[in-house]
Amino acid sequence: MAERTLAVASAHGLHARPAALFVKAVTDSGLVVELQKGERKINAASILGVVSLGIEHGDDVTLRVEGEGADAVLESLAGFLEKDHDA
Repeated sequence: MAERTLAVASAHGLHARPAALFVKAVTDSGLVVELQKGERKINAASILGVVSLGIEHGDDVTLRVEGEGADAVLESLAGFLEKDHDA
């Protein structure tokens, strides 16, 4: 399992549009991805789960990826979250 904690860079957080793009990247990876904010952990392939976390700009989240190629997928997804999609 690959794991990384990072700060979300989007100026308005992970609202509907960037959340949908993130979930698409997760599902396209074909791997099991977990997203955690505080004590709440969700399946990152669920748009409702991602939006329900209420992730705002600067929030620290933890990504966990399981499966073959987890490190590469983790880096790609982390890069997505570390980019401002509201710019």
